[in-house]
Amino acid sequence: MSAETLFAHWIAPARRRRFADTLALALPLVLALAVLGWRWGGLIAALLVATVSLAVALAVARQRMARFDRPWLIRSLDTTRPELEDSSALLFADEAPASPLQSLQRSRIAARLDQGAPQDLAPAWSSRLLLLSSLLAVALIAAAMLWPRAGEGPPTLAPSSEGMPAKPGVPRLVAQNLRIIPPAYTGLPVRDSGSLDARVPQGSRLEWTLRFDPQASAPKLLMLGNQPIALRPDGANWIASRAADAAFLYRVDPAAGRGPTPPLHRVDAIADASPQVKALTDSLTMVKPGQRSWSPAFTATDDYGVAASARLRVTLAIGEGENVTFSEREIPVSGSGPARDRRFTPRLDFSTFGFAAGGDMVVQLIVRDNRAPNPQEVRGPSLILRWLSPKAPESSGLTGMVNTTLPAYFRSQRQIIIDIEKLLKEKRGLAPDRYLARSASIGGDQQILRGRYSQFLGGENEDAPDLPTADGEAHSDGDGHDHGGPPVSTPNVFGEKEDVLAEFGHPHDESPASSLDPETRVVLKQAVDEMWQSERELKTGHPDTALPYAYKALRFIKEVQQATRIFLSRVGPELPPIDATRRMTGKREGLASRQLEITPIEQQDGPAAAAWRALGDGPDAIRGPINLAPLDGWVRTNATRLPDALALSGAIDAVRQDPGCTACRAKLRALLWGAMERPSGHLARRRPADAAGARYLDRIGAAQ
Repeated sequence: MSAETLFAHWIAPARRRRFADTLALALPLVLALAVLGWRWGGLIAALLVATVSLAVALAVARQRMARFDRPWLIRSLDTTRPELEDSSALLFADEAPASPLQSLQRSRIAARLDQGAPQDLAPAWSSRLLLLSSLLAVALIAAAMLWPRAGEGPPTLAPSSEGMPAKPGVPRLVAQNLRIIPPAYTGLPVRDSGSLDARVPQGSRLEWTLRFDPQASAPKLLMLGNQPIALRPDGANWIASRAADAAFLYRVDPAAGRGPTPPLHRVDAIADASPQVKALTDSLTMVKPGQRSWSPAFTATDDYGVAASARLRVTLAIGEGENVTFSEREIPVSGSGPARDRRFTPRLDFSTFGFAAGGDMVVQLIVRDNRAPNPQEVRGPSLILRWLSPKAPESSGLTGMVNTTLPAYFRSQRQIIIDIEKLLKEKRGLAPDRYLARSASIGGDQQILRGRYSQFLGGENEDAPDLPTADGEAHSDGDGHDHGGPPVSTPNVFGEKEDVLAEFGHPHDESPASSLDPETRVVLKQAVDEMWQSERELKTGHPDTALPYAYKALRFIKEVQQATRIFLSRVGPELPPIDATRRMTGKREGLASRQLEITPIEQQDGPAAAAWRALGDGPDAIRGPINLAPLDGWVRTNATRLPDALALSGAIDAVRQDPGCTACRAKLRALLWGAMERPSGHLARRRPADAAGARYLDRIGAAQ
């Protein structure tokens, strides 16, 4: 047996004993620390504390075990085994004996070594330390279980802040505590508040602990507009509880109306907000060559947490033209990250969904929050993955057939909007000249796109938008119209309308310009006008001002896109027939009045307006007590639309308690003014005509 093998054989029992002894000493303390973490931080804190404590214990055990090395073994054998004659070092030496005498001595003690066992060298168990460690762990666990956490056990009362004067024999509030127990799904801890006003999650449980001096007989919590809540005795204190399903006002009445009126307290119930889903991927993505999967990215946030699992709605549109087939399916997806900010990045294989060239894949994430028992469900924005067809679009020049050239241009305005928004996000990190250059570059793209759309309007919108009347000044060179070049040299045929118009007229019926029906032409003209406004702001270095115009242009373009077919218009208008028998007769039978009836607007603020006038200084003012019952009913009816119904109810109660309080009346009147509906706007007077308008009116007068 080699020296290394012999050493490992004799040292192993001692090391195992010391490793086990160290863990035995540490485990009770690890358990106690885990209980402490669970008591004050919950299950996650307990697992974290236990993991860290156990890792430290293992490191200490390995360090203590490493102390049993070769010198310790030699020293222990020489001390406990006299028959080895202090020569055990020869047995565990790595080198061979240097002399025959050492070899002889090594052979002699090797035979004597087997008379003992390696277990004889193992250290004894630390019995006393084990007992002390166990007792300490038991004490820590008992203290952690018996020590009250925040919101557990009897609360600590805070001095009352109502400031009520003391009267002999009349109880008054002297100490108070409001315990707030949020719903379990929020994950919020129970907390105690020394104030009787609070903002709590909707659905929380409220527990009041109050103390009066002198002792009260039948105190109550007077709920404004609801039934009072009776307090029940608990030793020297009085307690009550209620669920905060909605906001409310209340006051503590210890003496059943015998003393001064206590102040109002307010509890606001904060509703659980709906999850917010945001797309981290561009709204439109093109399939790249060789791409076989897609991983759209979403982030979902919520005030109390988003469910770990969600659903992804996948819609496929395969085909072109009228041969488009749609399919829809939902797949489960899992999120990563903390509960309040989860990230969803599903991987979608094209082969699994049957996605091929010439189709669109639209995905939408559907998430839920952790609210119980009715979780809120929200659908996120839609993301589009487009796989362009390898075939080139076919076009036809036949009159009356579908024009397939126009829709090809309806795909670039969104990219301009994306470029503008990206530039605005990067504004802080760009130098002013760089920022202006990029804005002008986007403006150049907007100009090119505007020129493309103007082709379908005969080039009439190459410059600033026309006047609403579309007359303006007479045609001239440089007015933005395409008047064409000089007359062609080919001989004209007498009487042909095309040749006469080409030589002397202003043609506006080129093939692209005449391919729109009148309604589509009007909408497209509005889009081009908005593009011109966007281009102007971009080239002057104001992309933030250009963004609204770009969005308006996109909206008009989308309206044009709704018409999947755009036909060439070659027919005149169809006017209704004229009844010639009624001409010059003066008969008016069957003619209806064109005057529109004026329908009065029904105002729902009658009680509020009456109370506002009564609280003022006008002829309808009331100096004494005011009947506020109709106003109370009006507030309850319109509570959902009022900016702060509770504040208004509190002001009404203050005026009712003290009708002569000038400050209370002024506050209620101010709140009523902000709560009443605003009157609808009246017709504005027409602005005076400018130079172009005056010239237009002058020409109309001259024509008459």
